[in-house]
Formats: sequence, C-alpha cells, structure tokens
Amino acid sequence: MSNLNSSQVCDLYRNWQQLRGAQPRLRARDAAAHLSVSEAELVASRLAVDTVRLRPDWAQLLPALGDLGYVMALTRNEHCVHERKGFYREVTVSAGGQMGLVVSADIDLRLFLGGWNSVFAIAEQTDKGIQRSIQVFDHQGMAIHKVFLTDTSELAAWEPLVERFRAPQQSAELQLQARPEPLVVRPDSEIDQQGLRQGWSALKDTHHFFALLKKHGAARTQALRLAGNEWAESLDPSELTRALELAGERDIGIMVFVGNRHCIQIHSGPISKLRWMDTWFNVLDPEFNLHLKTPAITELWRVRKPSSDGVITSLEAFDAEGELVIQLFGARKPGIPELRTWRELVESLPAATH
Repeated sequence: MSNLNSSQVCDLYRNWQQLRGAQPRLRARDAAAHLSVSEAELVASRLAVDTVRLRPDWAQLLPALGDLGYVMALTRNEHCVHERKGFYREVTVSAGGQMGLVVSADIDLRLFLGGWNSVFAIAEQTDKGIQRSIQVFDHQGMAIHKVFLTDTSELAAWEPLVERFRAPQQSAELQLQARPEPLVVRPDSEIDQQGLRQGWSALKDTHHFFALLKKHGAARTQALRLAGNEWAESLDPSELTRALELAGERDIGIMVFVGNRHCIQIHSGPISKLRWMDTWFNVLDPEFNLHLKTPAITELWRVRKPSSDGVITSLEAFDAEGELVIQLFGARKPGIPELRTWRELVESLPAATH
C-alpha cells in the first residue's frame, strides 16, 4: 500500500479543500474514497491546520477520555453507523495490550487493539462551531472508532488531553499496510457438520461461538447454513427493520451490536424514534443513533445459541461478502435469562421460503 510523501500530502489537502468547496456536506470517509486515499491519510493531511497526531498509548489514552465528560462514541462498518452518547468509564486494557473493554452503562465497547494504528485529535471549524473529536485508524487507514465532544462535554479537559498525548513527531507518515487476504471459505464437504452441530448444542456461553467456528474451520454464514433449523434459520432481509420497528412499538429493550474488525459498539435499551430516509433505516433517539444501509443486507438469520442462562436468540445480518453488519439481541446481563418478549418477537418472524 502506498504511503504519501510530503509533497503529496500538501496536494491531497489542497484537493480535499477544493472538493469540500464543491460538496460541503461530503463526509471524510466518502471524500477519501473520491480522492483514492484512505481516511487516515486524509486526516493526516490536516496536521498543523486543525489536527494533532497523538501517541497510540491505548492503555493511558482510553481511560483519559473519561475526562472529556459526556461524549458521543461512533463505530461503523461499510453499511452501518452506531452512535452512542454517554460517559467513557470503566475502561480496561489487557496486560498484553491486545484487548480492551469499555463497560459503562451507556458506552459499551469491545476493543481489538492489535489492529489499532494511528490516532488524531481534530478541532474542525464547521457551520455550527468547532467540532472536536478523537479519531482512531487501523493499519489500512480505515476509521475504527471516533469520540466526539458534545455541547455538554468538559471543554476545559480537551487541550490538556491533547497536550498530554501529543506525538513528538507530527508526521503524516502512517506506515499503512495492505489489507489481509480474506480467508478462503472451505467447501461444505470439508466441514465436520455433525461435529459442528454437536459443539453448537453443547455451548454454555455465546462468547464461545467464535472458538467453535475456528475449531471447525467454518465461515460464519456457512456455519449458520450447516447448523440446521434448530439453531439457525434464514429470514428475508426485510424482517430486520420490521423487527426493529416491532421492538420500538412494544418498548422492548434490545442490544444492538455494530462493529468492524477492531471495535464493536453496543447499545442496550429501548428504541423509539425510527425513521426511513431513502433506503437508510435510522434510529434517532437522544442517546442512541443508528444509520443502516438496508440494500446492503443480503442475508438475515434467526440464530439460537444455548447458554448456561438458557437459549439466547439473535438476529444476525450480513452483506454480500459474508461480513456481519449488525446483530440484535434482547437486553440482558450474564446470569439472567433472555427477555421473553424479545424471544417471542424474533420467533414470530417468518422463515424465508427458498
């Protein structure tokens, strides 16, 4: 993957400003695609303008975000954006520095820090004033996670945080790497289907599901196909938004998981203000916003996993590449059985007729 020299960085910033002049509402991610660079390269071109590169000291930086008070955390993938307001508290980073957790009542994250590369503090002039954010990117220059200050954030904490973590070298050099080759999906005939089903039926914790896939060398959607109707059933993709609408109407607390390869963000609670905008389905609640590009969902599954708390029922939506776009569960804590109202809702959705 190419890395830009200083002349190219200047050209990129100039080209971006011209593009913004022509399309002022264009988001950074879309501008980067338009200019054939990564979003991280786009952000790095702003150094010494309105952006500071920070040290990627996750074990210190992540807990320090709590000093900013009430913020908006944003995590997205290609087809879905998850925004949750609240306080960045209860942060832990594993001893090896590869894993992190944020488990506050409102901001709830699973962090796979081995893939985190660069981080920037941005103070961007907008028509609504200065928008301040901390933005993290992976080794391919893709955005992993962003934290935005809100109108009620602790503004006085911003400059001290930026100065504390300011990188000694304010360099636009990112050492980007090519994206790893996708795993080759093995033919169904090479999967021990009986062993997979037995392992599935013996699950005690939904978190052990990934280990089960790894053990059998099965891709996720492949495992859902091979598990049998007892554990997984294909639904029409349109049932996903219908399920969200029903959960809203019935005031059912749900868990909404959205992530990318390096960060998963979770909202727990009811949803109420649901809106269609063209083909995007949106949740526009005060604390939680979701933006889902519905045509990108090509597979939807009703999934049942046994656990020590009883069967856990979820909806799992995938894109054409088999990438997980969004997962829905009933709101629950470990040690508590699944919400009956959630299970009834999911089980009422008709299976797809192929």
